[in-house]
Amino acid sequence: MNAEILRIGDDLVAMHAVLTDAGVTLVDAGLPGDRRALERALRAAGCGLSDIRGVVLTHGDSDHIGVAEWLRAEHGVPVHVHEADAARARGEEKSHAPGGAWRLGPVLRFLGSGVRRGALRGVRIGEVRTFCDGDVLDLPGAPEIIGLPGHSPGSVAVRIPAADALFLGDAVTTRNVLTGVEAVGLGPFSDDPHLTPQSMDRLRGLPETRLFPGHGPEFRGTADQLIDALAVS
Repeated sequence: MNAEILRIGDDLVAMHAVLTDAGVTLVDAGLPGDRRALERALRAAGCGLSDIRGVVLTHGDSDHIGVAEWLRAEHGVPVHVHEADAARARGEEKSHAPGGAWRLGPVLRFLGSGVRRGALRGVRIGEVRTFCDGDVLDLPGAPEIIGLPGHSPGSVAVRIPAADALFLGDAVTTRNVLTGVEAVGLGPFSDDPHLTPQSMDRLRGLPETRLFPGHGPEFRGTADQLIDALAVS
């Protein structure tokens, strides 16, 4: 199976569509105001919302679930999340993780972008389907789930071998939204920052060379190279 990756959003917040002959899998769901951007991007790629077979969340934070409930409630698209983040995705729990160092300019850009894209709207998912570490989902691209607890209890990497792609959620970023630094680093918000580096070691040896963090540009290289860069950051 061949698969292509379509990015919707920017280096601050993005979601990715995995395009295959069997349909589309959406990895993460951006912000609530990203509906039109998603529709435009799919249309330009020759497909539409009706081709989306499922949404796979790397975790349940609000800047990753934005259009998921709209797709579920109005278009019948199932939303999948790790069982440990299901309550967060449904709006029953919130993260209280500290953000760490910050600079005014980058923070204002992040907040401003979020406001323009509907981040102030209350967002929760009415119903989710849960998965566990090691599951391979019956969705286009056959997403494989690799647990990466740390940023949140149910944070995961989503592996799509057919697209040479690995989606990392907020375990690692290549752009720190609080400082503006563009480099490989741990996500600035984390429930358990000491656990994330241990979790990342689970990715060692994977062959994929297109790595997509939750914030920042794509990393070209293997998981081993990313982890080595993280160690010296």
